[in-house]
Amino acid sequence: MKRTQFRFFSSVQTRISAVVATVLLLVLCANIFAFRQSSETVQQINEVFASNAVIMNLGDTLAAAQASMYDYLSTKGTAPLEDFYRYEQALREQTEELNGRNVGNDLLMLEKNIRFMTHSYLRVAEDAIQARRGRNVEEYKADYARASTLFEYINNYIYTLNSRRFSQNTENYLTLLRNMRVVERMSLMMIIVVCAFALALCIMSVRAMIGPLGALSAAAENVAGGDFSVDVPESQRQDEVGVVTNAFHKMLASIRAYIESQRASLEKEAQMKENELSMEAHLKEAQLKFLQAQINPHFLFNSLNAGSQLAMMEGAERTEHFLSRMAQFFRYNVKKTGGDAALSEEIESVDNYIYILNVRFSGDIHYEKQISQDIDLEQVRMPSMILQPIVENAIQHGIHDDHENGVVTLAVDDVPENENETGTDCVRITVADNGAGMSRAMIASIMSRRPGDGSAPQDREGGDSTGIAMENVIARLELYYGRKNLFSIWSDGPGTGTEVTVLLPKEKEHVSDSDSGR
Repeated sequence: MKRTQFRFFSSVQTRISAVVATVLLLVLCANIFAFRQSSETVQQINEVFASNAVIMNLGDTLAAAQASMYDYLSTKGTAPLEDFYRYEQALREQTEELNGRNVGNDLLMLEKNIRFMTHSYLRVAEDAIQARRGRNVEEYKADYARASTLFEYINNYIYTLNSRRFSQNTENYLTLLRNMRVVERMSLMMIIVVCAFALALCIMSVRAMIGPLGALSAAAENVAGGDFSVDVPESQRQDEVGVVTNAFHKMLASIRAYIESQRASLEKEAQMKENELSMEAHLKEAQLKFLQAQINPHFLFNSLNAGSQLAMMEGAERTEHFLSRMAQFFRYNVKKTGGDAALSEEIESVDNYIYILNVRFSGDIHYEKQISQDIDLEQVRMPSMILQPIVENAIQHGIHDDHENGVVTLAVDDVPENENETGTDCVRITVADNGAGMSRAMIASIMSRRPGDGSAPQDREGGDSTGIAMENVIARLELYYGRKNLFSIWSDGPGTGTEVTVLLPKEKEHVSDSDSGR
């Protein structure tokens, strides 16, 4: 019974009734709109002269304030003083409604002048009252005279503004009357347009009810011919045509879904087999790399320590010192990977690296340090493994072909916030060399790469890249401090040397977090 009633209210007959009701509703809305427009116009007419009332009230309050000030100066009574302060408060509130900005409108500029002259008047009047309290006769008489002069000026401005406002409002009143007549004609035109629209809606609704039957008939002929790709959109209608259309749509969807499921099942089975083989290969590779990462670094510096002790026992002091410095260098690299470190630790790692290279190259590496004495290197935290890759890059690709004349300089100093792009005080670390230099294209290529983007790091001469690429250094700096513009490279071109600058922001919150994690 309920299903029958539902279909009755969703039938074609019900839709026609709904169209008729919609037409009547549109006509009603048009009339309501016309009524509201007329009401708003009447309200605007009532509000036309409201601005004149505001100016007149201001003039009355000003006159009352002047009278109460005069009474107080004449009698020095309490009541006139209370009246003056009450009128003063009212004047300040009323002038707040006036324009206070420089604009291109003459009336608004008059309001601005009245506002600021009123404030001046109140200040002079207050000075007169205070002088009267202090029994300074000459001063309060002079202040009263200035206040009276300002009072006359303000009254003249108020009269001028009120007159011009009245003239303008009269024109607005006549304009609103003309607009009201226009609204009446527009309302009549709107009713005519709505009726025409209602007629068009009736015609379109009838076509919409009959149109789907033609599309459904054509689709049925295609399906009968074996074409299951025909598209029959699902209908949202609940009448007889909608029920038949949705049933046909579901039938076609079921047939296509069955065919697609068979194809997808075969593809998924093949993909699962391929993924299984790939996962096994990746798992074996990951296990191998994990074991290497666990064993090789520790085995290396433990072996170096053993060699250092053996050299010390045999009296080979230089060999013992070399192996000890190399063990410290590798122990730092393993210990600090992925964490942070003090700036002093980073510089010590660079010192160890330079010492190892000088043993290798018989002292040919010229290395200089320029560290400001005002910086506490122990308190400055930074990502680990930042300075050594930069120095390594300067040696391998900057002065590699000219160790005898090449110099690498490491400088550390303070940079105030107004001299950098980070917006805060920073410690600046500069690694400079006087070697091969770089072109602008090489610098742009390094600064634009990021780890994992698929681009291989390239050196300045086509040789091997550094152990930790510059893009890795840049990315870790940005992740650690949560900002960019901390790393820059400068060179005038090939043969002019290269300067790499790293900025370490001085952020107390970040420093404290880092220290707590040590």
